[in-house]
Amino acid sequence: MADQYYFRGGVHPAEGKKLSSGQAIQVPPLLESYVVPLMQHIGAPPKPVVKKGDTVLRGQLLAQPGGFISAAIHSPTSGTIKDIGVCMGPVGLETPAITIASDGDDTPDESLTPLNWHTASRDTLRERIAAAGIVGMGGAGFPANVKLTPPLEKPIDTVILNGVECEPFLTADHRLMLEQCDRIIQGALILGRILDVTDIFIGIEENKPDAIEVMRQKTAGTTITVAGLRVRYPQGAEKQLIYAVTGRKVPTGGLPMDVRCVVNNVATCAAVADAVNDGKALYERVTTITGTPVTTPGNWLLRVGTSVEEALKLVGGVKKDPAKLLLGGPMMGMSIYDLSVPVMKNTSGILLLASDEVEQFTSNACIRCGRCVDVCPMTLMPGSLSVAIENEAFDLAEAGFAMDCIECGACAYACPSHRPLVQHMRRAKAEITAARRAAAAKK
Repeated sequence: MADQYYFRGGVHPAEGKKLSSGQAIQVPPLLESYVVPLMQHIGAPPKPVVKKGDTVLRGQLLAQPGGFISAAIHSPTSGTIKDIGVCMGPVGLETPAITIASDGDDTPDESLTPLNWHTASRDTLRERIAAAGIVGMGGAGFPANVKLTPPLEKPIDTVILNGVECEPFLTADHRLMLEQCDRIIQGALILGRILDVTDIFIGIEENKPDAIEVMRQKTAGTTITVAGLRVRYPQGAEKQLIYAVTGRKVPTGGLPMDVRCVVNNVATCAAVADAVNDGKALYERVTTITGTPVTTPGNWLLRVGTSVEEALKLVGGVKKDPAKLLLGGPMMGMSIYDLSVPVMKNTSGILLLASDEVEQFTSNACIRCGRCVDVCPMTLMPGSLSVAIENEAFDLAEAGFAMDCIECGACAYACPSHRPLVQHMRRAKAEITAARRAAAAKK
């Protein structure tokens, strides 16, 4: 089925994956302290259930969900609550955080007991996923239990696992599929049980032939199909992945459930298996630490709350001065300037770029070349939208479907005038959303 479809547009930037793709996942030593951000997901902020001076165990609940679209936060180790304050977040603003001083024992909390997913009710499995604080680990950080609770009028018939990892340089999901595929498969089957679905696909780009081979061997005899997909960024975006695997098009303003699909990252599936089978909360994740300035790029199982500074020590620091530091990949990652920023549940990579890999430029006027139109996977007209946004014609931007932009950066990558197209789209989304809220408030 995967050979029949591929999405329109996209680009193929230099991959940079060889720096770390051959490096097995490593486990770092325990740190003296961890600074755990409370906002690690889309939705309402969680509410702390601990206070300064409290003793906690590894995996113990630190903050409970603050609403239906929210997620629990758990301690990455055992120790003492040193502070409930703030830390620097990835967007350059302070965010609420809890600091934990490790006791060195790493004693686990055992309040979440293992479940038999074959016999447990679907509601019980959803509740366990929520209790474990599982969110989308591919980047968005959307609470997993919410995805698994579609409205009755939108039944799901297909589950898709995202093993594409199309962002350049990142290899965390690749290594997870090679080394811990059983966890992923178990998680996929659990999702299938929750949604009462047997059609399960794992989408993997064909630049990972070893992962495709391993996953096909391990899924033989199951209801899971491994789909080898054409290498093209952003193949891992939900709507593009759904189309590539099923041929279904998510409607404008719609969600995957509108075409009877649910998409989850392979790391999220592994976390689901841990939560159900072992009673383990989500307090650590595999993260790629890489880039040409990095001394020894690799993939590490980092605990939430590990600072970027401590993470860089694991790879021997840098062998030359970096020009840019990113959380995530070069296409959609967030540039940071403070090494105290902590790793979160959706931190897939820590990427350092050298000066010859970073281009400093001045934006120029749109020359109407149409390259952005050719590469846009959402069939938008980014150049025309950009001009409208520059002139603050947000009504025209809304009419031109600016809200459908997935912010993949393909348009900016292809633009010869170096226009800040993604930034324009983000501004338009913010302005359109604010206008809609204002209009709703007047009714």
